[in-house]
Amino acid sequence: MDNNILIIEDDDDLRDGLLFSFSGDGDRAAGAATKEEGLREIRRGIYDIVLLDCNLPDGTGFELCREVRRESAVPIIMLTARNTELDEIRALDLGVDDYISKPFSLGVLKARMNRILRERAKRENGGQAGADGGKRELFRLVSGDISVDQNTCKVFKGQEEIPFSRQEYRLLVYLMENKNHVLSKEQILSRVWDSDGRFVDPNTISVNISRLRTKIEDDPSAPRRIRTVHGIGYIWKDE
Repeated sequence: MDNNILIIEDDDDLRDGLLFSFSGDGDRAAGAATKEEGLREIRRGIYDIVLLDCNLPDGTGFELCREVRRESAVPIIMLTARNTELDEIRALDLGVDDYISKPFSLGVLKARMNRILRERAKRENGGQAGADGGKRELFRLVSGDISVDQNTCKVFKGQEEIPFSRQEYRLLVYLMENKNHVLSKEQILSRVWDSDGRFVDPNTISVNISRLRTKIEDDPSAPRRIRTVHGIGYIWKDE
C-alpha cells in the first residue's frame, strides 16, 4: 500500500496492534494518544489517512474532526465503541469519511481504507491514475483554473497565487470539497465558523462570499463558480 497512516487512539494495545499490522503491510504508520498530539501530527500534512478514536483523554474525536476539517481534507475514519445512530450521523455531518464500530475486523478496516484512498485519488486526479501507477497527491483541490494546495494552505487562479484570510480559505475549501452540492447557511456557519455559542452576524457569510467572488470570479457580478441558491445557501459549480 505504501501509505502514511496516523492512528489517534488512547488504547495502547489497540494502537500498537494497528501500528504493527500496517507496518507489516509496507505502510508507514504513526500513533498519537491524545487530541492535542493528533492535531499536531495532522498539521504536519504528511498523512494520507487518519484513524480517529471517538473518546480521547483530552477531548473527543468529534471535536478534533471539527478542527481538522477547517484546515484539511485528509480522509478520516472514526473508530468508536459508541455505535448509536445519532453518533454516526454526527460524525458523518462533521466530515468523517467512514465510521466503524468497535470491535471491528482488521480486514474490513483495511478494505474501507483502500476504498477511500482509491476514490480520493480519482477525484484529485480527474479520475486518472498516475502514469507510473504510484501514489497521487491527496491534498490538492482543483476546479477549473482554481486550485488549493492544502499542504501549504495556498490558493491559485491559474499560476497566480491569491491571498486569502483564514476564514475565506476555510469557506473556499468547504465549498470546493462539496462541489455541485447545495450547502445551507446553517451548514456553512457550523463548519466554517466556531460553534462555541458565540453570536455570528447573519451577514458574515454573504460578506465572505462576496470577497471570494471578487478574488476568484472572472466577473464577480455574474459568478459562475459560487452561486446563490435563494432561500437556502450557496453551491460551488464545477464546470
